[in-house]
Amino acid sequence: MNAPSKPVLLTGASGALGRHLTQSLGALGWALRLTDIAPFPDVLPPSARFVQADLNDGVALLRQAEGCGAILHFGGVSVERPFEEILGPNLRGLYHVYEAARREGARVIFASSNHTIGFHERPRGNDAKLDADCAFRPDGYYGISKVYGEMMGRMYWDKHGVENINLRIGSCQPKPLDRRMLSTWLSYPDLTRLIECCVLAEKVGHAVIWGQSNNPTGYWGEDHRARIGWVPQDNAEVWRAELESFISDPVSERYQGGAYAAIEYSRSAPSPRDHFAPE
Repeated sequence: MNAPSKPVLLTGASGALGRHLTQSLGALGWALRLTDIAPFPDVLPPSARFVQADLNDGVALLRQAEGCGAILHFGGVSVERPFEEILGPNLRGLYHVYEAARREGARVIFASSNHTIGFHERPRGNDAKLDADCAFRPDGYYGISKVYGEMMGRMYWDKHGVENINLRIGSCQPKPLDRRMLSTWLSYPDLTRLIECCVLAEKVGHAVIWGQSNNPTGYWGEDHRARIGWVPQDNAEVWRAELESFISDPVSERYQGGAYAAIEYSRSAPSPRDHFAPE
């Protein structure tokens, strides 16, 4: 694939996925504008520049977005935390991203999450997989902030024509770490290929894509990946023998969000036998 004609802004550049994308996209010759509240810990690629900034600072974000054709929004709190910690970077910061995109006519690629739907139960047997138009069922404050982000994208597309792709990322790690990730894993190379397709696609509108590799036991079905031509190439099966016996608590085992669903869970713990009990 070719490099985009305009610079690309990457928020959250100092996080694990941001650092990976900086190196992988930088190696492709992409002109990258990087920002994060934390210093960038690695050597910058020749085509990248980094400015330390807070997502709460809308003016700083507008400056970084000047002349950019796309914004890869990977910044913000990336794990479950108390609401007050998530409020600023994940809600106000997201608004600043979309205002910058509106001003610049840039496309937003938003690092959403499987935790927007984490309280859907895991499919078993012949159960249908979740499609991208399924109901939101967030499993915590972090998941709620990602629902907010997807809805912000919907509104900015409907009202302002700002193109956006919401990537409901599963478990993006160098390798799967538990049995759940045999279904939810997204490899680093598949992530890079996904971002390439998102940025370089001619038109996308408002789109939702499940961020998972080609895992045979994946939880998720139809989405909008055909618009961008992304086909994941990796799968988690090579680690099945290592992880098959990994069993967590009943709540984590029941819901697609795994351990996030179990955080501060105060209902009676479900039994594996009533996995599909109606509520």
